[in-house]
Amino acid sequence: MPRFTPTDAVPPTRTTRLRDLLYVRFTDHFEAFPKALLESISPSNPLKRLAKVLGYAALRLVGNVFKPFKNPEQLRGAVWLYVVSQNNYDSLRFIKEHRADAVLLAGQAKQIGRYNQQVNRLSLRRKLLYYWQLPLVLVGLLRTEGRRAWRFFDLIFNAIGYYEVYRRALRHYRPRAVVFANDHNDDARALLLACRREGVPTAYVQHASVSTNFPPLGFDLSLLEGQDALDKYRLCGPVPGQTRLVGMPKADAFVRQRNEQPRVQRVALATNTLDDTAGIEAAVTYLLTAFPALQFTYRAHPSDPRRFQELRTRFPQLAFSDARQESVFEFLQRHDALIAADTSTHLEATLLNLVSLYYRFGQHGVADDYYGYAAHGLVDRAFSLDELGQLLRGYVAHKPADHYRRAGYYCATLGTPDEGRSQQLALRELDAWLAKGGAA
Repeated sequence: MPRFTPTDAVPPTRTTRLRDLLYVRFTDHFEAFPKALLESISPSNPLKRLAKVLGYAALRLVGNVFKPFKNPEQLRGAVWLYVVSQNNYDSLRFIKEHRADAVLLAGQAKQIGRYNQQVNRLSLRRKLLYYWQLPLVLVGLLRTEGRRAWRFFDLIFNAIGYYEVYRRALRHYRPRAVVFANDHNDDARALLLACRREGVPTAYVQHASVSTNFPPLGFDLSLLEGQDALDKYRLCGPVPGQTRLVGMPKADAFVRQRNEQPRVQRVALATNTLDDTAGIEAAVTYLLTAFPALQFTYRAHPSDPRRFQELRTRFPQLAFSDARQESVFEFLQRHDALIAADTSTHLEATLLNLVSLYYRFGQHGVADDYYGYAAHGLVDRAFSLDELGQLLRGYVAHKPADHYRRAGYYCATLGTPDEGRSQQLALRELDAWLAKGGAA
């Protein structure tokens, strides 16, 4: 049975392929990132962007071409579990533990946090051979994307060569299938397109909540957490292939240990790189002053370079969690409530029966209820610090025992016989799909 992704599903030109790889980079959402965050991704000064391009090329030249590496596992004929982050690794390793033919792997220099030494690597040494494409694809993208192509030419340069190198790797190793936990990073999309061209079956395991800014689904098999994800992907575009709603596999070990505290005493604060530093500091100051009897722990996103030394100095009673060392579920298990803005940690917290409160740390224009959590009743929303305080006081007095039921729209297994068995459900679907040769 043929898969839904024949070779003609691959964009036919270099320019259209690069546009596909950089799908999220050419959205209004991405361009609206806070200035400081966008600057860290792609400098606004064109000379700095050029310096970044030259530095990237030099890094690849030195880091990839002259740095030898040897994979500890056999990649030929294996089921590849492709990861681009620490969270991806945590989301797919259950497949590795189940299947003897599965291997976790990433691009040669990709940073996978605490798992850097535990993943196999795909060589990117030949990527340098394709950088000559920049003038051609830049001209093409200037025609279709206008000024955004020039504004983000460094990101265009970074994406060049992934598709060609990954096609070569697929022809060399001939994996049985490739399983993804990310569908929007440039390297992951390059491997997806390469799989389509080379006829390698692809599957997708959702690793976090999704938004309508994501690319359309393009996998032979998509294992989604719940109806929310499927509804959003349908808004992104056609949903071909097989789709199954399997709940949240990475939560299995924790949903049976739900928080049963009748009142909130320990509060988790989680932020991401979009959140404004001044807004974070104002919220922490308010909360620790207004609620001296509560225990607060602060956790920044693992990719956030800020050290928040001001908070550490001013509030010695404030605990900190290192997201690079402690998993999100381990972190949440130590708390009764979560305060955060736009992060899928809200869903994970609610599944564990923590009270989750949505509060924006600052007024950037990137996202407002980005995942729709407030709109669908998963979280309570506070528009001001006073409102946040009022909500928290209510839950300090009483926290419902069945608060977790709010997550039903997002987690298909909640309240079913498969609750807490999402890994088993996902593995049954994946094993059956592989047994049929990855057919859609």
